[in-house]
Amino acid sequence: MTLLNKQEQEQVAAAIHAVERETDAEMVTVLTAQSDNYAYIPLLWAGLLALLVPGIINYFTGCLGADALMLSQWGAFIVLALVFRIPGINVRLIPRSVRYWRASNLARRQFLEQNLHHTAGATGMLIFVSEAERYVEILVDQGISSQINNDAWEAIIATFTEQVKQGETLKGFLTCIEACGTHLKAKVPATRQKNELPNHLVILD
Repeated sequence: MTLLNKQEQEQVAAAIHAVERETDAEMVTVLTAQSDNYAYIPLLWAGLLALLVPGIINYFTGCLGADALMLSQWGAFIVLALVFRIPGINVRLIPRSVRYWRASNLARRQFLEQNLHHTAGATGMLIFVSEAERYVEILVDQGISSQINNDAWEAIIATFTEQVKQGETLKGFLTCIEACGTHLKAKVPATRQKNELPNHLVILD
């Protein structure tokens, strides 16, 4: 999983600039590799599976003493905890509802941290992507939601999500920004010159 390089980030910024010339909306894009480190997940799964190890060994062999069984349990816990920390494996152990809740929570925090709730006319828009969770969300302030129904974003989000799954994050951003721009130019056209928020792609560590 690779976040966008500098040249790709510049393409996203240019796409935002092109849209904002024709709408009063202030668009901010945020990209993160993962919405949470899920530090407890490897320990939880490793602990549960390690509890089974002595019983399994004793059932199939019946030749190990209590000390050996305890050592095998500890060893299994350490090995599994390390293996389950690998990002590609870690995320697969987490229920989808938990992954999406974490990503959605981060998206809402970013809406506030990027000051999208303080724009003139309440026309802030956030396009948020979390690659590990394969999660995309579009959040808009009242000045946009009063003009454009949330249903308008659903197809855009679905397309972008599929592109993230395929590793086409840059293409997804460009397609999403253009599609959002079409709605914004029609319903929230430019009435003034403005650039309240930076156009660059925000990448979270």
